[in-house]
Amino acid sequence: MHAAALSSPCTTDLGRRRVLQAASVVAAGAAGLPATQAWAQGSDKPEKEEVRIGFIPLTDCASVVMAAVLGFDKKYGIKIVPTKEASWAGVRDKLVNGELDMAHVLYGLIYGVHLGVSGPKKDMAVLMTLNNNGQAITLSKKLADQGATDGGSLAKLMAKDKRDYTFAQTFPTGTHAMWLYYWLASVGVNPLKDAKVITVPPPQMVANMRVGNMDGYCVGEPWGHRAIMDGIGITAVTTQDIWPDHPEKVLGTTGEFVKKYPNTARAVVMAVLEASRWIDASLSNKMKMAETVADKAYVNTGVDAINQRILGRYQNGLGKTWDDPNHMKFFNDGAVNFPYLSDGMWFLTQHKRWGLIKDHPDYLGVARQINQIDLYKQAASALKISVPKEPMRSSKLIDGVVWDGKDPARYADGFKVRA
Repeated sequence: MHAAALSSPCTTDLGRRRVLQAASVVAAGAAGLPATQAWAQGSDKPEKEEVRIGFIPLTDCASVVMAAVLGFDKKYGIKIVPTKEASWAGVRDKLVNGELDMAHVLYGLIYGVHLGVSGPKKDMAVLMTLNNNGQAITLSKKLADQGATDGGSLAKLMAKDKRDYTFAQTFPTGTHAMWLYYWLASVGVNPLKDAKVITVPPPQMVANMRVGNMDGYCVGEPWGHRAIMDGIGITAVTTQDIWPDHPEKVLGTTGEFVKKYPNTARAVVMAVLEASRWIDASLSNKMKMAETVADKAYVNTGVDAINQRILGRYQNGLGKTWDDPNHMKFFNDGAVNFPYLSDGMWFLTQHKRWGLIKDHPDYLGVARQINQIDLYKQAASALKISVPKEPMRSSKLIDGVVWDGKDPARYADGFKVRA
């Protein structure tokens, strides 16, 4: 049966898509191609075959990189071109002006751009979550020597020693800023009143701490572990201790791109999902991933800075070691990748909490505009990856407060420490 013969006006979009997919699966089988490559045939053929995806040198760029390195992209009729970027502000600008088609990007950055916070305003889209967990807050060795090794002892030192304290995050509306603020506030420190907060690109964190430009920073790996290896910092808290299985980086693009190239967007999601599943499938795959992304073309660091923490083997730089079951995850049987509406809404509540937005937005409405749940479900179902029944999830954070997305305005206004 030819795909063209199936396009009757009476067929619903979903029904037509399913029939076309089934027909192309048959065609693919007859041609000796993998059934999943059916998405690259006929009406589902990607409209744009070369896709430029920006990334920052961080361990959690791995699924995008491995999708290209291992050739998962070719299965779906596309070529992923990973492009190394210097800063999140650069990623933002290149997404907005179209120099990048997509990016490995901070969850909160996408939401900020959509609302016109910390940069130009443009409709944005989250296609999938790339990873959970795997970031950390580092304090300088100098602070650790003064007894500040965790949140409580840091708060005590700051209360006693009235000098100016400087902490760094990676982008004003991004994940690292929100983890840093949330953690400091949980021990009674107002990050906007009791400290100076600066923005530093992830790969520059270690060098800046080495010369004394900050007392602490929040960033993705490997730049937390790198500070320990270099003897200049200690891990005070991991972000999975702040929020177990928290959302972190996403595959982000513009709303315009999804409308113009829906098949391309779906093909990229499928390729990156396959790479995510591959990474989490075995210890040897994780080690191969670490060796690959450590290369100069990607993260540009020693493989030893990457491979310990992706296996959950942690040390704090003060002699403590532990195995963390909530280490960085890229797939976790699909639990990582679903773009929960409540995850996106959480970042909006924190943007409101810290005065980045003045008024309460339509939390659920904004999340529904940005998070491309239908497109994700199409990609996941084609790969037989399970998806949750509900687009909301419930989590308890480090201060004992539960987030479930049900009353975001009340949640945002309920914190004692806020702007």
